Amino acid sequence: MLETFLHLDGAFLLWLQDLRTPILNAFFSFYTQLGDAGLIWIVLSAALLLHPKTRKAGFWALISMLFGLLFTNVLLKHLVSRTRPWLVVEGLLPLVAEGDPNSFPSGHTCAAFACCVTWARFAARRWAWVLCLAAAALMGFSRLYVGVHFPSDVIAGCAVGCLCALLAWAVQRKTRGLEGKA
Repeated sequence: MLETFLHLDGAFLLWLQDLRTPILNAFFSFYTQLGDAGLIWIVLSAALLLHPKTRKAGFWALISMLFGLLFTNVLLKHLVSRTRPWLVVEGLLPLVAEGDPNSFPSGHTCAAFACCVTWARFAARRWAWVLCLAAAALMGFSRLYVGVHFPSDVIAGCAVGCLCALLAWAVQRKTRGLEGKA
């Protein structure tokens, strides 16, 4: 059963590789690299800190990404130690260089969902909520398109990121309760 699942994981990446075009290659290579070290999400969250109406969204997004960093890059990647797909899927060519040898779960996807789910929670307008989640989903897809993660890595990164956003929300609610008691 696991062998079949792993084969499908790799087969999907090869199928996706066959759909590559120069324009999409440039776009997804650029977009995925914006997520290196969570840079785009950190910069945007820091920018939200500058405006009083968005300050909480920026702050709690940074906290949720910190949780994501700890769970994904410090804990899970080293526990699972899954090899990058281009090293085990014959014929797969990555579009970007990836220094971390561990693939599971996707840290880019985790950071994107941790941040964007937090932003969406604070969004006053539905279009902003949709935009946040679309940006995160696009980051996850970019990791598949450029060939540096398996689909299961991205799904796990999404799940961990969403859980980190929920954890940040729980911490926020707990600290808000403590403020009222002081």
